[in-house]
Amino acid sequence: MFFQLLVGGIELGCVYALIALGFSLIYASSGLTTFAQGEMFMLGAFMIYTFFMMARLPFAISMLCTIVFMGFFGAAIEGGLISPLMKRGASGMNIVLATIAISTIMSNAAMLIWGAGSFNFPSIFGSKPIHIGSVYVTGQQIAIVVVSLLCMLLVHFFMTKTKLGIAMRAAAMDQTAASAVGINVPMTYALTWALACILAAVGGIMLAPIYNVYAKMGALVSSKGFAAAVVGGYGNMYGAMVGGLLLGIIETMSAGYISSSIKDIVCYVVLIAVMFIKPSGIFNGKVVN
Repeated sequence: MFFQLLVGGIELGCVYALIALGFSLIYASSGLTTFAQGEMFMLGAFMIYTFFMMARLPFAISMLCTIVFMGFFGAAIEGGLISPLMKRGASGMNIVLATIAISTIMSNAAMLIWGAGSFNFPSIFGSKPIHIGSVYVTGQQIAIVVVSLLCMLLVHFFMTKTKLGIAMRAAAMDQTAASAVGINVPMTYALTWALACILAAVGGIMLAPIYNVYAKMGALVSSKGFAAAVVGGYGNMYGAMVGGLLLGIIETMSAGYISSSIKDIVCYVVLIAVMFIKPSGIFNGKVVN
């Protein structure tokens, strides 16, 4: 039972990690907090449903179209709303309220466009249980873990090995110095929001076959992703990954060994405990480093 629960925890934790990574990237680059990540997760699921189930495009093309759309959508949110608000002197709290407004608008717009029902999405990677030792896993579960870990590795490579990623890190550390050496700081902000939206969308794409697609699907995932980011160390991308995996495993283990009715409570108890014991989280750091 332990290993079966562990597999489920890793699967769920990988998705939490993707959401948390988006939270941390945005905070690290600009010092801002967004509460629209859950709705980006939801929109990613609806877009893959639209391209694959409604437009009947091949899955690979549907996923590519979804990723491109979400990237542009994230950049548009930053350039069309967040950046203008900052230029007008809006405080961090104003930005938080703006992102809450965005999340509400997106959720209600999804119900108007696609309806309030729940839509089935096929398991592209297989739903038939595979017996590995004493553990049963499905192809979809394996794909969730593999794709999530691949995304995390790609983000690590992008941020540490590419000129654009290094420019984003430099802008996060010191905006004035970055501008002085020719880095386009506004462009790095837009790219960060685009990347955060893409990561959330990938989570939505991968979980759509398991939890179906519906307008409110991002609400709980958003809060868990935020909790994971805080537990790992808000603003630290490696902390977000570890925090997401940790919360996913704790949630699954508490549901299996105690009761499924308290799994959410346990996660937030862990969050509060970490805030008391080590407010900076497991990993310290307010910028991507």
